[in-house]
Amino acid sequence: MVIASDRTHIQLDPRQTAAVGGGVGDGELRLLGKSSSPWVFRVRVALGLRSLSYEYIEEDLANKSELLLRSNPVHKKVPVLIHGGRPVCESLVILQYIDEIWRGTGPALLPSDPYDRATARFWAAYVDDKVWHSIQELNRFFGLSDLAVLFHVSRSRTDEQRAEALQNALLAVETLERAFRECSKGKAFFGGDAVGLVDITLGSHPIWMRAVDQTAGTNLLDGDKFPGLAAWAERFMAVDAVNKVVPDAGKLLEQYRASRAKWTTATAADSS
Repeated sequence: MVIASDRTHIQLDPRQTAAVGGGVGDGELRLLGKSSSPWVFRVRVALGLRSLSYEYIEEDLANKSELLLRSNPVHKKVPVLIHGGRPVCESLVILQYIDEIWRGTGPALLPSDPYDRATARFWAAYVDDKVWHSIQELNRFFGLSDLAVLFHVSRSRTDEQRAEALQNALLAVETLERAFRECSKGKAFFGGDAVGLVDITLGSHPIWMRAVDQTAGTNLLDGDKFPGLAAWAERFMAVDAVNKVVPDAGKLLEQYRASRAKWTTATAADSS
């Protein structure tokens, strides 16, 4: 069965409709997203783990649809999950909503124990608050190294900032390496035997981290330094629900480099 919008479509197994919990049928579940967004990727993975059929609408973020602006009037961002006509916004909120509404259909994203549940939420927030921020900082200072040459700014100072940004990013990954050992308890994922909230939250970033690595010459998931996380990333990317929606790495790298070039040009123009 194909569920399509006027922008794009996804191919679904006919059995998925029957597998949906809570009586959700065709047209009742829609996802507004951008295929290159790590936050949208999270939601698509969670929906896939639940074998839920849904209409996926690819948004042009340079020309946001009326549906997106109406569904998320506060942030005007993707992802937005529309369930029975009611929008749910922000990726972590959506993941927990899916886990609650369709609990029992596929593996639980959050553990049943209240303390373990709180721990999972803590690390999911850490990924967004610390890890993603450190990657952005590294990306920003890599661009500043190029701009230093253009404007004859002290290259040594810029290199110091970049080295500090890299160190902060590596410290964040090192913290996650320890967290993985504690949360997984020797099993395959942060969630234990099955993919959970922290896995999906962090798992939305490795392919984007590799794009940063290839452009900045770094190695944020160094298998020698972080063997647990490196092996975890390989296992996560091999999960069927992940593999089906992961963006093409080549296209993502091309898009990343184009956005970097655009940012550098804009910054140069603003500084002239």
